[in-house]
Amino acid sequence: MGSARAGKSLPLQVAAICYRRGGTAIEFLLVNTNGGNKWTFPKGSTDPRLSHSQAAEREASEEAGAIGTIEPRHFHLYLHSKGVFWQPGGVQEFVIKAFLMEIHQMRRPDEGNRRPTWVSAEEAKRRLAKGREVKYARELEAVIDRAMERIQFHHELWGTYPSSRHASPASSSKDPIATVVWP
Repeated sequence: MGSARAGKSLPLQVAAICYRRGGTAIEFLLVNTNGGNKWTFPKGSTDPRLSHSQAAEREASEEAGAIGTIEPRHFHLYLHSKGVFWQPGGVQEFVIKAFLMEIHQMRRPDEGNRRPTWVSAEEAKRRLAKGREVKYARELEAVIDRAMERIQFHHELWGTYPSSRHASPASSSKDPIATVVWP
């Protein structure tokens, strides 16, 4: 028999798994949650006027000020929770569609409380796990692992990273996000 949960669908959100590369190093962009005490990926609700990847791209821009190239198809699904059991409304679970997004430029985020921060894959796993139940920490660790596999796959397939395969030598010598551009 199936579980009682099988008949109940969970609400859907989208996340931009933002990354940048520096030589062989990959870094991920994390933002603070609205409460400010945890780290997360830029994520939010879908929009009927946008594809899911466009909605994830919007979240990256609003929450992190990140501008880049997002893949049109999600590469991973994971469970995420919001809330705490002792407060009204309790814990709400969401299914998150994760989209890989290589960042080319940064600007001031629309949501100033998010504090976008670049970290290594291992540091991302550590920050994402802090203050979360083991079940959700493992979900987020799997996102980082799958993202690293996908980025590595692109590198092996094309001999370079996805967005740079058509770049001219002159443009690839400059790091477009070495400095943040604030309007």
